[in-house]
Amino acid sequence: MTYRTPSGSPRFIFARHRAGIVLLALAAALSLAGCDRRNNETATLAEPASPPPAPMQAAAGYAGGMAMRKEARMRSAEPASAPSATDQSQDNTPLQRFLAVRQDLNVEVPAEQLADAWGKVRDLCGSLKCELLSSSLLRETPQQPGSAMLEMRVEPADVDKLLGGLAGVANVVSHTTTSEDKTAEVIDVEARIKNRTEFRDSLRTMLRDTVTKRTMADLLAIQRTLSDTQAELDAIATQRKVLAQQTSKQHIQIQFTPRRALVSGSDGYSPMGHALRNAGTVLAESVGSLITFIAAVLPWLVLVVLPMGWLVRVLWRRRRATAREAK
Repeated sequence: MTYRTPSGSPRFIFARHRAGIVLLALAAALSLAGCDRRNNETATLAEPASPPPAPMQAAAGYAGGMAMRKEARMRSAEPASAPSATDQSQDNTPLQRFLAVRQDLNVEVPAEQLADAWGKVRDLCGSLKCELLSSSLLRETPQQPGSAMLEMRVEPADVDKLLGGLAGVANVVSHTTTSEDKTAEVIDVEARIKNRTEFRDSLRTMLRDTVTKRTMADLLAIQRTLSDTQAELDAIATQRKVLAQQTSKQHIQIQFTPRRALVSGSDGYSPMGHALRNAGTVLAESVGSLITFIAAVLPWLVLVVLPMGWLVRVLWRRRRATAREAK
């Protein structure tokens, strides 16, 4: 026989309350454990990572130093870029222009004053900041008119003085001025000079380095590269000097021509006078043509005409002798 406790008895009620209290305590313990775990994870994430061991730190530092040195070498080996107009405009600095200016003049002077005017302008160039490049003088002859030429480089400050002196001795017929912008070429050459100079200095530093152990082949290769770099640097420096001459001075060329009187229409023209003036020339040309003809025909006279005349004479004598015998 089984004994059952009524559901409304005090013992049954106490047992039910006891089970509820145990469940509540278990839930509270689990909740507190979850909160502690989340707090520990948050603290772990907030804490800085522990430093690696000393050997690992040394290896990382060595690798970083090697990478930085390699990057520095790569940057030093890169060609220096020329400053652009955009960079200069951002720096609010005006861009310096390099212009090669050239002036070509054609002047007229009286034929008898051509050599004198040419000499005065040449002497004026010698008294100014002027470099005489070339000069030529051709005096007048019966066969050709005279002419002269001067080519020079003049400082911009003395150009007006030279042109003023020229206007005093000659009449300017034509004057042409042209200019060529050499700014980009000058900037490029200067950047190449800077780049090659830095590279040359680095090679010299490598040759003076006594700490790094290098083989003889390495030293010879560095020396050859240094020689080639120096030769290239000298060529670029010469190119920069040529550009400086072209942009710092103006190139001026003056062509001197004799002045001649112009005759319009038929005024002052006489056919008989023209024929008399040209009579000597025509006679000389005719005599020359005759001499040329005789010189061309004379060999044929010796080779053809004389033998033919001798043959005709022999035939005529035989015919005459035959006629006598027949009588």
